Amino acid sequence: MILSTNDKITEHIKWNAPSFRVENEDRVTFNLHGKGFFRLIFHCGAKVKNSSDTEPLFVDTSGILEWVTGDRAIVKFTDNNEVKAKEKKLKEVITKWIDMTI
Repeated sequence: MILSTNDKITEHIKWNAPSFRVENEDRVTFNLHGKGFFRLIFHCGAKVKNSSDTEPLFVDTSGILEWVTGDRAIVKFTDNNEVKAKEKKLKEVITKWIDMTI
């Protein structure tokens, strides 16, 4: 589903989990280490950026993002049914994230 959101997205394995890149920079990475859940981490690459801006990159009208910092957010899922239920919102968020970070 993530790959189909944008033709520029490619996939590789990072931290033993799928990670999705645009222009060779990681943007969305699975975190599979939760107990009873997994997360999608939305970020601006592996290296810490010099950013003092704490405001979110964009307004999340879907309501599914949990903002950690202005340039890092998380979506938490308990199972594949929840992913399917939120698919439209997730695609919207991925599109906005990619647009704002490339």
